[in-house]
Amino acid sequence: MHLLRQPEEQIRAFADALLAARSQVGSCRRCFHLSADPECEICRQEIRHNGLICVVADSRDLLAMERTREYRGTYHVLGGLISPMDGIGPEALRIQPLVERVDRESISEVILALTPSVEGDTTSLYLARLLRPFTSVTRIAYGLPVGSELEYADEVTLARALEGRRPMG
Repeated sequence: MHLLRQPEEQIRAFADALLAARSQVGSCRRCFHLSADPECEICRQEIRHNGLICVVADSRDLLAMERTREYRGTYHVLGGLISPMDGIGPEALRIQPLVERVDRESISEVILALTPSVEGDTTSLYLARLLRPFTSVTRIAYGLPVGSELEYADEVTLARALEGRRPMG
């Protein structure tokens, strides 16, 4: 309703800005976070612990984790969660690039920071089975209410969940 009340030239400028953003923003070639460059700002930071990967469903979850200011590793954005009811299987997600990255790089731990839901649990169990032969796999603690979304959690809850992570399996 707010947009409909605006002058036409403001609406056109807004639409042009959205189209420009859509054409200029892609995915980081390493972690698949949103980026206008081939590699995102996080992957370019030399202070990051490159032996640690936090796996999230999407970039909103990555941004929520960054707001905690507690995590200093790198990320991997899956692009969703396994959901047979919605026709989303493992092949629809960026799981193979994660496995290849863990195999190729010296990764000491993969932290699964996926929503505590049926889909998040399914995806976490699937990833743990795939990655356990290569490295340690942990999952953030259930400091979050079941069925909630990471992007809506406050920084303190996310920080405690990250601190309380435990091995999968």
